[in-house]
Amino acid sequence: MIHDCKAPVTRRLVLVRHGQSVANRSGLFTGLLDSPLTEQGRMEAEAAGRRLAERRWRFSVAFTSTLTRAVVSGRLILDALGQPGLIPQRFAALDERDYGDLSGLDKTTADARWGAVRIETWRRSYADAPPNGESLRDTVARIVPCYLRSILPAVMGGDVLVVAHGNCLRALVMALEDLNPAEVEHLELATGSVRIYEFAADTTIKARWIDG
Repeated sequence: MIHDCKAPVTRRLVLVRHGQSVANRSGLFTGLLDSPLTEQGRMEAEAAGRRLAERRWRFSVAFTSTLTRAVVSGRLILDALGQPGLIPQRFAALDERDYGDLSGLDKTTADARWGAVRIETWRRSYADAPPNGESLRDTVARIVPCYLRSILPAVMGGDVLVVAHGNCLRALVMALEDLNPAEVEHLELATGSVRIYEFAADTTIKARWIDG
């Protein structure tokens, strides 16, 4: 009798927000600005990688946005895992939400120009967009096709790492967890935080947990 000794396929998706950027530290609306990591941000990414390494994670595929803070965070995480040879695929669809005219401004300056209530609405609401920028709904509309076309098929073949940004990951979590607009308004993802999803063979989510 021939026994199949292959290990069962795991289908897990790990989402990591990049480490702190210079713009994050300065309290700026960052969006598509290509702000580098701070030293704290590098340590946050390395710490996320170490936590995953302690649990013996090995990724078959990795994805990042095209922005430096996500690309470097992904590299630091994979280095901590002992997978320097795994080169993440970069997708513009995973880039941060475009903050339009708010990009590069601090909250005090933005509040003085448009008013604190309007700024908070643009930041947290699902459908409202800042001038010349994207709403979270717009971000969902570009991320979900990328997820269905590229990320989900990869998950069906093994464990997948995605390193991206606060608002684009909020958009993806909204889709994964079937959150409504009111629920997603209260969703926060800290820099360096990790969310993990385990999938069944029919692509439904079996379990999820948060690590950091």
